[in-house]
Amino acid sequence: MTKEMADHDVEYHEEYVTNPRGLQLFTCGWLPASSSPKALIFLCHGYGMEVSGFMKACGVELATAGYGVFGIDYEGHGKSMGARCYIQKFEHLVDDCDRFFKSVCELEEYRDKSRFLYGESMGGAVALLLHRKDPTFWDGAVLVAPMCKGFSMQSDAYAMADLIDCVQISEKVKPHPLVVTLLTQVEEIIPKWKIVPTKDVIDSAFKDPIKREKIRKNKLIYQDKPRLKTALELLRTSISVEQSLSQVSMPFFILHGEADTVTDPEVSRALYERAASADKTIKLYPGMWHGLTAGEPDHNVDLVFSDIVAWLNHRSHPHHRATIPPVACTDRCGGAAADSPVSPEPPRQGAGGGFLCGLTGRAKHQQCRM
Repeated sequence: MTKEMADHDVEYHEEYVTNPRGLQLFTCGWLPASSSPKALIFLCHGYGMEVSGFMKACGVELATAGYGVFGIDYEGHGKSMGARCYIQKFEHLVDDCDRFFKSVCELEEYRDKSRFLYGESMGGAVALLLHRKDPTFWDGAVLVAPMCKGFSMQSDAYAMADLIDCVQISEKVKPHPLVVTLLTQVEEIIPKWKIVPTKDVIDSAFKDPIKREKIRKNKLIYQDKPRLKTALELLRTSISVEQSLSQVSMPFFILHGEADTVTDPEVSRALYERAASADKTIKLYPGMWHGLTAGEPDHNVDLVFSDIVAWLNHRSHPHHRATIPPVACTDRCGGAAADSPVSPEPPRQGAGGGFLCGLTGRAKHQQCRM
């Protein structure tokens, strides 16, 4: 295991683990340097992404707030072994995460800690499937533009490429069943075939031009054409996740930029509306793009992390998991209510109004729009 200081308040470590298929997978973590973490957070990155570089700011920010943060590069992603961005079976990704995350939770010093999942885009689907695999294990999840709804695609083979880059797109058009059937018949013959070139999603996902170019220069991020079997695995996974949204029972916090043209905010609304969770919150950010934690100007990123930390702080209780008191909130308010898990933001130009929040149904459903 390699250790170093990420900054003066955070200790960083990394090591490799071997999965059942004999591949070495890269793992890393960020810990508060001078105290025991108050809870554990496990990062699930998006398609083509990686944890040590792209999600470093997330790890440092949450560790600085007192959390133990752990991540893993999926097979074929980042620093892990495997064909680049080739997903033979999506369940392999989920099983690898489940195995590594639980190995951390089982350590003596962490057994009494609350544990949360954090998923971005495709990582949101990984988080939801980890919850489905073991419904009572996790204390909650932070989901940033999660892949949680069946895809719709623009046209034939190009649509299958869009499927990868966009992770989820609008419901305006559906793929022709014959296209999916044809591709399914040849996926075992040419599974690693890199299909039609895609648009540059980095330009659409990350607003800040300096941060955008830094992301583009990260050689650990996959920026080549997507593979056939990977596309079909994501299609099947998204459909499976959508069909089981009503089974989601853990507390969760969804964050989504309203100006996101890469993933559809309505997809996040579908998860919020259909999930069975008694404690669920959705927050939409006017004017913000897809990359809420990595591609927005610093003041927006600070706001997003402030909301995430506030939500986590309200739910991090050793030896007292999944017992969250109801939250009081008015139907329309200029700021968060006294017990609200998210902090109010001063009005911004073009924000389109105040902070809207409403409770619906059970004890702790919250819908927020900033």
